[in-house]
Amino acid sequence: MRDSPPSVPPDSSDSEQSGTDQTLEVRVPEMDCPSCAGKVTKSVERLDGIDDIDPRVTSGRLLVRYDPARTSESEIRDRVRAAGYQIADEGSDGGAADLSLSVPEMDCASCANKVENALAALDGVDEIETQPTSGRVTVAVDDETSADTVVDAVGSAGYEATPMDGDDEIGFGDDDSIWRSRRAIGTAIGGAIAAVGIGLSFVVPAADPTLGTVAGRPYALSQLLFIMAAAIAGAPVLRNAVYSIRNRSLDIDFLMGVGIVASVAAHHPFEGAMLAVLFSVAELLERFSMDRARNSLRELMDLSPDTATVRRDDGSTETVSADELAIGDVVVVRPGEKIPADGVVIEGQSAVDQAPITGESVPADKREGDEVFGGTIPESGYLEVEVESEADDSTIARIVRTVEDAERDQTKREQFVDRFASVYTPLVVVFALAVATLPPLLAGASWNTWFLRGLTLLVIACPCAFVISTPVSVVSGITSAARNGVLIKGGRHLETTGESDVLAVDKTGTLTTGDLSVTDVIPLEGATEADVLRRASAVERRSEHPVGRSIVGYADEQGIDGRDAGVSNFEALTGKGVRAELDGDTHYVGKPDLFDGLADLEHVHATTDGGVAVVDAPDRSQCEREGCLDVLEDIVPKLERDGKTVVVVGTEDDPLGVIAVADRVRPDAEWAVSRLQEQDVRVVMLTGDNEGTARAIAEQVGIDEFHAELLPDEKLAWIEQLESESDEARVAMVGDGINDAPAMATASVGIAMGAAGTDTALETADVALMGDDLTRLPYLFDLSKTATGVIRQNIWASLAVKAVLAIGAPIGLVTVIHAVIIGDMGMSLGVTGNAMRLANVEPETPAADTGPNSPESN
Repeated sequence: MRDSPPSVPPDSSDSEQSGTDQTLEVRVPEMDCPSCAGKVTKSVERLDGIDDIDPRVTSGRLLVRYDPARTSESEIRDRVRAAGYQIADEGSDGGAADLSLSVPEMDCASCANKVENALAALDGVDEIETQPTSGRVTVAVDDETSADTVVDAVGSAGYEATPMDGDDEIGFGDDDSIWRSRRAIGTAIGGAIAAVGIGLSFVVPAADPTLGTVAGRPYALSQLLFIMAAAIAGAPVLRNAVYSIRNRSLDIDFLMGVGIVASVAAHHPFEGAMLAVLFSVAELLERFSMDRARNSLRELMDLSPDTATVRRDDGSTETVSADELAIGDVVVVRPGEKIPADGVVIEGQSAVDQAPITGESVPADKREGDEVFGGTIPESGYLEVEVESEADDSTIARIVRTVEDAERDQTKREQFVDRFASVYTPLVVVFALAVATLPPLLAGASWNTWFLRGLTLLVIACPCAFVISTPVSVVSGITSAARNGVLIKGGRHLETTGESDVLAVDKTGTLTTGDLSVTDVIPLEGATEADVLRRASAVERRSEHPVGRSIVGYADEQGIDGRDAGVSNFEALTGKGVRAELDGDTHYVGKPDLFDGLADLEHVHATTDGGVAVVDAPDRSQCEREGCLDVLEDIVPKLERDGKTVVVVGTEDDPLGVIAVADRVRPDAEWAVSRLQEQDVRVVMLTGDNEGTARAIAEQVGIDEFHAELLPDEKLAWIEQLESESDEARVAMVGDGINDAPAMATASVGIAMGAAGTDTALETADVALMGDDLTRLPYLFDLSKTATGVIRQNIWASLAVKAVLAIGAPIGLVTVIHAVIIGDMGMSLGVTGNAMRLANVEPETPAADTGPNSPESN
């Protein structure tokens, strides 16, 4: 019985392409929804000579086929920009180019804002993108703007910048160098001086003489020491405050600088010294913790080796930089060495540890002709590998770029935080000024008391911990996933996966290995097994479908070659099978449904061998001949109950045979489904296979809900229906990344299996499981749900602490020291440390399960 899908949109046919047409492909990152795609399409199609427009929302790419005699590439780009979208490889001007800078000291939103303001004032800069979590700035500059000019502009904001080449992806700092920096030394000296001042002022006041009077105010030795401490420890703060004023940035440096100067000027040098020293310590600790977070990205980059041993044509070997490898080079890899680039084994065999790429703990056996990845390690044998990709295009390089670029994709919560912070800081600053001035002016209260309370609110006004709470969590989660063979393309996808309560799963290649094999060949109407295989393999040899390839492979194994058959007019019938002319007759190979209205499958005759039918089935005696069969009742149900896929071979008039193909369920499929269900994820199987096979596989792996015999468009319709069941429904779809592309693009999150060697999957999927390992699915959902929880904790904890401090400051319960230690330093360290917990989320494996349903116990 066929499952009735929801309504399916009609197919659209592509226009014919003339020989003079050209295709333009541009990347439009902001085109990330159907509405965006519609706006771009409507804008571009206004041009004459546009033959076809293909907006690919999932990958943010636009393909336009056009007649160069009627329109030009520049006009198409202009129309994209006219729709309000920028093209990633050019900024806002066709002549612009991207320049990336490493800015290690830019480690918070306040720093990033200051850098943006400095760059915005520079002529020739069109787009600015700051990534404080990774310490990187990317700007689109015109041809007349040099890298030195941009570096100087960043320097005017108070930050040292270094242009990055193609090999540098992240603005790293050295953990140890932070504590040896000039700021750390100044903070230590200032802290020591302040400690002496505290001893004189509070411990032995008798030893604290008055040294003089300035403007009518007496100054003791301890107070002068406090002023020295504020000047030495606060020098970087005051310098940055000047940059903030120059760049019109209401940020933490400006607020703290004002606080230090005002404290000293108002004859409160102790508060000024404490503010300078404690804030400098907080900044150093924040920088240290941020570098620790960046280390997770550095570990990914370190997977690629620096050198490679190349075998030359004369048999000699030479050690070269891995970056110098060219496609076609042959590299020599000994046991324990890292493979320097993606390639194919041409000599030798070895077990290769692919965990850095796929996350799989069991080494994979590699021999001549097998694909290997750069960064993986042969454990037992010598290999010679022919390089197939350059260093910057290797799988590990693409993973690193994708992980780092994921910071650009803001989550919904991150967007909320940015909007909130833009309102929060000005409001609290105004409140601080009101608290400091209104009570003394209106009620005659103590200027001394209310100045300190206003100063405390000024410190609380900085939203640093609040702003970094989400991006540091996203980066920590995404890099942790990448180390375990799961590539998440952005924070939005991490967040959405954590919110998804339905997982739609494809059968072939996902729940099963996709390695199909022929199990039964049943000849009919006098044909032989060899004849059925010859005809089927001849037609299927032009097909790319896994079932067709398995039939061709089996025929080759049996020594049956259909290559010499005269095949013409081949046509793939989507979701049903194939059709072609063979030996002058039209032949069909496909599902039983394909023969509706063609050959009669309800009355056929089994081929006999010496009077005995080759298939064991009841003789229906529908005619004078023996061996009468009903294929749909006697053969198909039995094979489908065994989980096999049924393929019928025949012409328009006669069925010639039945071929059964079986797939093997992945050994960890049942365990993965069980773990997902324990996480309250509803697992639904969508497959184009017959209902009998679908039911058998579903029962075997523990899936309660499945929909069978679905065409690609019907899978897409089921995704839409699952998402429409409630306003909060989020549906993730996992498949092979190619055949299931429409459904995966429609789902809230598209997850591709076995993406390590598939460029298409790496490009189009929202999440890519680098290996064919279903255990990574429960891990993905566990990590995503944990990350979502950590982000919520960070946001609400930051808000709660700020609220409590803001309430306590005006009534005197919170001092400047509380505001710095708890509100700034404490919360920044707290949210960063909480985010780093995501690195502790590790994949669970069936081997660790000792329950009755574990693989070991079956």
